[in-house]
Amino acid sequence: MRLPLALLLVSVAGPAFAATHQYGDLVMSPDGRTLATIETTEASGAAVTLRDARDGRIIRTIDPCETCRYSDPTFGPDGTIAFLMRDGDVTRLEIAKGNQANTVATINGIAATPRFSPDGKRIALLVTIGAKKEAGATQAGVRQIGEIGEHYDERRLAIFDVGASVAADAVKPLSPADRYIYEYDWTPDGHGFVVTSAPGNGDANWWVATLDAVDATTGAVRNIARPTTQLNLPRVSPDGKSVAYIGGLMSDFGSIGGDVYTVPFTGGTPTNITRGSTTTNVSMDWLSSGIHTVALAADTLELNTLDASGTPTTTWRKMASFAAADGKVAYSADGKTIATVVQDFTHAPAIYAGSAAAPRQITHDNDDLAPVMEARSIRWKNEHYDVQGWLLSPVGADPKTKAPMITIVHGGPAAASTPRFASEGTTIDLLRKGYWLFLPNPRGSYGQGAAFVDANRRDFGGGDLRDILAGIDAVEQQAPIDDNRLGLMGGSYGGFMAMWANTQTDRFKAIVAGAGLSNWVSYYGTNGINTWMLPFFGKPLYDDYDAYRRVSAVNYVKNAKTPTFIYVGERDIEVPPTQSIEWWHALKDMGVPTTLMIYEGEGHGIRDPDHARDMHDRTIAWFDKYLAD
Repeated sequence: MRLPLALLLVSVAGPAFAATHQYGDLVMSPDGRTLATIETTEASGAAVTLRDARDGRIIRTIDPCETCRYSDPTFGPDGTIAFLMRDGDVTRLEIAKGNQANTVATINGIAATPRFSPDGKRIALLVTIGAKKEAGATQAGVRQIGEIGEHYDERRLAIFDVGASVAADAVKPLSPADRYIYEYDWTPDGHGFVVTSAPGNGDANWWVATLDAVDATTGAVRNIARPTTQLNLPRVSPDGKSVAYIGGLMSDFGSIGGDVYTVPFTGGTPTNITRGSTTTNVSMDWLSSGIHTVALAADTLELNTLDASGTPTTTWRKMASFAAADGKVAYSADGKTIATVVQDFTHAPAIYAGSAAAPRQITHDNDDLAPVMEARSIRWKNEHYDVQGWLLSPVGADPKTKAPMITIVHGGPAAASTPRFASEGTTIDLLRKGYWLFLPNPRGSYGQGAAFVDANRRDFGGGDLRDILAGIDAVEQQAPIDDNRLGLMGGSYGGFMAMWANTQTDRFKAIVAGAGLSNWVSYYGTNGINTWMLPFFGKPLYDDYDAYRRVSAVNYVKNAKTPTFIYVGERDIEVPPTQSIEWWHALKDMGVPTTLMIYEGEGHGIRDPDHARDMHDRTIAWFDKYLAD
């Protein structure tokens, strides 16, 4: 679940901040000289943009379709650029020719992740022909009518010749129809692929996906490994003999965090080569120069190169967030040159590029955007854990005047709150009204190694809530926070924590719960992704009923006293709206002030601008009502 049991800032941040120049899907040419991004501005919309990697100068833009959305640029070995162009229910695979583009294939449906073969003569693509919904469990689900569980979207690998022009009715997927392909990587000889895949419903089964090989001629699937953890980013070694991936306890597809594992391409038991690390690997590439990773070390991202034993050498670190294509950093073929989009709480996105040891800022489109907050990393000790979080305050806040504070719990639970720039949205408007914001990363979060993430198993709302409350104590020792005016909000797992905390403490005076879980027992049988719970609970509900019952807020609702605004998407398959209805009904029975909004057609995250604005306004009003001086 990319937004996963995570809504993260999709709902928390509210409407998009259009004034910021965005650099999406950043990739680098093999020779390290050219960058491609999908750049978005308020004035000109979106376009495929090619830049010089040395100075950020725009070489050319490609924008052949006024009504289309662009995504997934990719370079061939000779520097040829391909990308996807979508218009409604049709997606086209395009190859750039100067400022124009030629169509290689037309897909009646959706597509993702084009990649050139090692010889540059073919392009592979993940295709979902006749897609009934957007890919991913966080997207709005299809209506549940007719015979349930019999028909699912199928995402399959397809291969096209670079010079082809394949009509929609001539597209023939390579991989079998009964396997949903999540990610893939070409083998160096071009004879096949390594994939992460699972049979059946792609939205539901990523948590039990396996590592497999697909033959590029026949489409035959051969299992390489069945990891005991979730896995992301499969990468084949340059000699084709091994496969590496990031494996760990992950609650959302695309929210990547864990250790680096390797396994022979012929198959075998994966080996954890970074076992015992106190950082979390969040991105990885395997180049001729070795395995390159990006690791989250509490509040800082590190660029590392692993030796044969898995020991990292750090070349660059920064207290910021990185973004590039399907990872965090884009590399040249030899690994000597990198590029990434860098941002933090007070600096808007900018492209950094250069050597892996000293990349420098090469774009300045956002330099004039002034921050509306001040940020500091907060660290504290709770029980035997070192915990970290972020404290955001209004610019120029009086250090002596007591202020209200809202704690924002991230989704996941396997995820982390990391620096993001914003100039508009719910968090920004709360800051402008004088609220301080606290974003804790309690046990279960990324950033401090696998053991810290694993500490959340079978303990939802236990140690992590104690960490958060201890973090609030730590903040109050360093900042002018009024303990009588504390608020709490979160989405997805953060929504569960918002509901659960209401039954465990009366410290908060107002709560906002987005797409939360109030009853793990009823949730198990009604959500569309219940395989995600097995790594956390250890057993299905029917084999360990009490483990699910004892962390369900509804069983303790008589303790709840805090006024709560609840919101959820009508077609949320990750956390169905029935969970919010159940909690709203329970609070009303207990006489607790509450309001519930179910947003029409929305999935796990509020995306429609009108809905986002309504949610934003209601959230602000709720906190203003109960946290006023």
